[in-house]
Amino acid sequence: MKPIVQISLDLTNIDEALETAAMALRAGVDWLEAGTPLILAEGLHGVRKLREAFPGIPIVADLKTMDGGYLEAEMMAKAGATHVVVMARAHIETIKVVVQAGKDYGVKVMGDNLGCPDMIQGARLLEDLGCDYVIHHIGYDERRGIAAQGLKMPSPLDQLREVVNAVNIPVQAVGGLSLEQAIRCPEYGAPMVVLGAPLTIDADSFKTADGDLESSLRLICERIHAYGNVSK
Repeated sequence: MKPIVQISLDLTNIDEALETAAMALRAGVDWLEAGTPLILAEGLHGVRKLREAFPGIPIVADLKTMDGGYLEAEMMAKAGATHVVVMARAHIETIKVVVQAGKDYGVKVMGDNLGCPDMIQGARLLEDLGCDYVIHHIGYDERRGIAAQGLKMPSPLDQLREVVNAVNIPVQAVGGLSLEQAIRCPEYGAPMVVLGAPLTIDADSFKTADGDLESSLRLICERIHAYGNVSK
């Protein structure tokens, strides 16, 4: 598939999220993500506002679903989301019903392997249960907690090639990537590139980063799209 650039709107204010989304789309971003902070702050209202403002643009609702999967996916689909996120650490029945809701309501399911003892096996499980994409994810708290102990901060790149090779569905790498690392994800066979905290968003205050963000995003999108087709 061709590389896709997704911006994670990890903001807590819908007006700022709408402004950031408009800027990102002008710069060449392909998908919008209603990040978990935005969903917590604005709920379905935030997703509806994004859909009203940007008809036809894919919207990922980063629910991180752990239970009540069918209802959560149904509600987000009806609000305008095109993609929902379920966690590999959820019960397999939760993953199954999210996948079923995806089929019933025409939304794609992204399975997130955050926190799996075996990240590769977690990715395989998500594919086996019918997820359309794998999110290979090293969490914010995990990264910061390990770094605070003076240890090497883990990165999704550590096992990204192995995850990509273990599944036959597209993979997205998330979690503390530098800008250059994110741009190079297609080289690992992961065509879905996420830009957000801390690349374009201030991770500590969850506000848009300072500087000429639109020009920077445009250059980033051009570099990622220049990869052409990636195997998955």
